[in-house]
Amino acid sequence: MDTLKAIVVEDEERSRQTLINMVNSFCEGVFIIAECENVETAVQEIKSKKPDLVFLDIELPGQNGFELLDYFQEVPFEIIFTTAYNHFAIKAFKLSAIDYLLKPIDLDELRPAIERAKEKLLIKKDSQKFQVLKETIHNVFEKVSLPTMEGLVFVDMEDIVRCEAQNNYTMFYLENGETHLVSKTLKYYEEILNEFNFFRINRTDIINLKYVRKMQKGRKVQISLIDGTELSLADTRKESFMEKIGAT
Repeated sequence: MDTLKAIVVEDEERSRQTLINMVNSFCEGVFIIAECENVETAVQEIKSKKPDLVFLDIELPGQNGFELLDYFQEVPFEIIFTTAYNHFAIKAFKLSAIDYLLKPIDLDELRPAIERAKEKLLIKKDSQKFQVLKETIHNVFEKVSLPTMEGLVFVDMEDIVRCEAQNNYTMFYLENGETHLVSKTLKYYEEILNEFNFFRINRTDIINLKYVRKMQKGRKVQISLIDGTELSLADTRKESFMEKIGAT
């Protein structure tokens, strides 16, 4: 896709004009066809002008940017969220493989985000991603997307038993016996899963505490999971593990 019709949804005039100027001056093939200050106006403009791309601020008056998605059963356009940094929003984006830009927006991040939007529009595979994003926001991050060799696999977070580092890849083990090799590091998923019922017990393993069957103390603490897996708790992780499970 050589050209994109874009709409900017941003209530702060200075931020809105800065983004528009950056796009007009440095992003060839992107044409701003409308600018909006709130969700209501944005919905009207999107339905009438049918953009390819929407730059969408999260914090808007009345309704936030996420609520704009509720007005569309399908999302045929790409969205690049803009945010001054919301911790939980960033985690949602990572879980759902959705693009976002942190304010103040950097041109070196803007250009690649636009190129990714062009690629996504060509392959038309994003309606499921946005559905997962909506579910993630409304259901406290119940799903996670796993980029496998076959494509994105969407799983319920509570079905993940453990994650195992395999060089620069991560193997996911699910409660139903399925395994998925994912092309991201264990460190990447540690940052996401740490907010939930997961804990990295050693250099190579993250476990879902829901599936811990037994913890055996000794010279080394051994943790048994319900699938029969036995793993060692690193000495350096013991104190924080006990705090996590409330055993201090």
